[in-house]
Amino acid sequence: MTTKTKLPRSIWTNPVHFLAFGCGLGAMPIAPGTFGTLLGIPLVIWLDSMHASYAFLTILILFFLGIWLCGKTAQDIGEHDHSGIVWDEIVGFAVAVNALPLTWEWLLAGFLLFRLFDIVKPWPISYFDKTLEGGLGIMFDDILAGIFAGVILQISHFYFFY
Repeated sequence: MTTKTKLPRSIWTNPVHFLAFGCGLGAMPIAPGTFGTLLGIPLVIWLDSMHASYAFLTILILFFLGIWLCGKTAQDIGEHDHSGIVWDEIVGFAVAVNALPLTWEWLLAGFLLFRLFDIVKPWPISYFDKTLEGGLGIMFDDILAGIFAGVILQISHFYFFY
């Protein structure tokens, strides 16, 4: 469950915390997860320049890196899933829109669907959000939200454009 407590000063001095807080976007006073998700757009543009297998491998590496970054940051600041930790949103959004056409329409649809699933947390996302601990717990619910959004987007793309 995401909560918001005092913003730790270490996000500006500790590189691990800085990355977990989305290069500072997680420090936004309102909707840090939404602002953090925006940082996923340059990532998606970069992933789009790669072969699909390299893009998948990159997302996988970012997921495992995120388990460590988010877990370490949460442990250091003493809060399991501080709302400013947004690395999980960045990677989750990349999961949602990976392998779709790189257009503003698909990015917007992916952004909205991903944020919807990340905020509402339907089952089984809510189950994993409540039961998994540490960095895996922080990352996994957002990856699931990205998968849910991505499946809907891929079905929509197939249905409307093939």
